[in-house]
Amino acid sequence: MSEVAVERLSNDKAFKVIFVLGGPGSGKGTQCAKIAKHYGFTHLSVGDLLRAEINSGSNNGTMIESMINEGKIVPSEVTIKLLQRAMRESGNDKFLIDGFPRNEENRASFENLEKIEPEFVLFFDCPEEEMERRILNRNQGRDDDNMETIRKRFKVFIESTLPVIEFYNLKGKLYKIDACKPADEVFEDVKAIFSRFRAKNITLLQFSLSII
Repeated sequence: MSEVAVERLSNDKAFKVIFVLGGPGSGKGTQCAKIAKHYGFTHLSVGDLLRAEINSGSNNGTMIESMINEGKIVPSEVTIKLLQRAMRESGNDKFLIDGFPRNEENRASFENLEKIEPEFVLFFDCPEEEMERRILNRNQGRDDDNMETIRKRFKVFIESTLPVIEFYNLKGKLYKIDACKPADEVFEDVKAIFSRFRAKNITLLQFSLSII
């Protein structure tokens, strides 16, 4: 694989980022679409960005396709480069980054490069059996929605992404959501989290102003 130069995106602009995590089929994409519409965030699905790169026919696309089919995690520098391009092109400063970071190396690379920590992290918790059922029932024409690849993706999620979830949990930035409910009920839980976070930030701002 050729080297991918990754330069810092956020030198002169303050970005708000929320990471959205959950196993394949946990409903992240559905909820992100609702959040984006309701709160004005730009939804960036790492899976969609990677598939678009595959369809572009680039050398990186060929490598990405091979890694996805093997259930492996794409190198951080490649994923971050795609994220940076999408963030820059969006014109927005508020982002839901869906399906990232997928491992500790992803997390550290993004935070060290951009000097951005997420406002908070949403974790859509769903049993593996339910996620498998959803993936097999959906009809999106995706080559990676086959049983062998699904099982590999579950394994990677457990081994690589759960430690990231625990990291943010220990930092007090994680909000865990029961993703087994109907989508509209899940979104009500999401809205409650946004309301609590907004209220918390207003309180902190008021406290900060009071001591100036």
